[in-house]
Amino acid sequence: MKAASISEIKKELSVLAPAELAALCLRLAKYKNDNKELLTYLLFEAHNEEGYITAVKEEIDNGFAEIANDKLYHAKKRLRKILRITNKHIRYTGSKQAEAELLIYFCTKMKQSGLLSSYSIQLHNLFEQQLKKIKKVVAAQHEDLQYDYERQLRQLAED
Repeated sequence: MKAASISEIKKELSVLAPAELAALCLRLAKYKNDNKELLTYLLFEAHNEEGYITAVKEEIDNGFAEIANDKLYHAKKRLRKILRITNKHIRYTGSKQAEAELLIYFCTKMKQSGLLSSYSIQLHNLFEQQLKKIKKVVAAQHEDLQYDYERQLRQLAED
């Protein structure tokens, strides 16, 4: 079965009654946890983006706290998991400012964790990829924000 395009779905949703629309949303949320998390964000947390970013940062902190005593192999796996969760939350917000802030925070925590001091090419490549991603996002920001983020990027790129 071929899925309908976004425009076709949008047209069909516009003709539905509010009760039917709510029923569809609930049914959609039942089948995949990501859908439920996105609906939770949109309904309860989208109005307070700063609070949401703070909560995601706490989740990143908890992930890095678990890495502290791991061997390098397990640390790499947990680090990729933390990054995957961070990217999921970035997708939920859809905000370039939140993306820049969370990725900078992730890279800062990665640098502070001491994992980059180990001689792992994969970890260095992961770090460099995130820096490139941050640079791309920062370039699309307002000039005042660009200056602040570029200053943080320079601090990350040192060493």
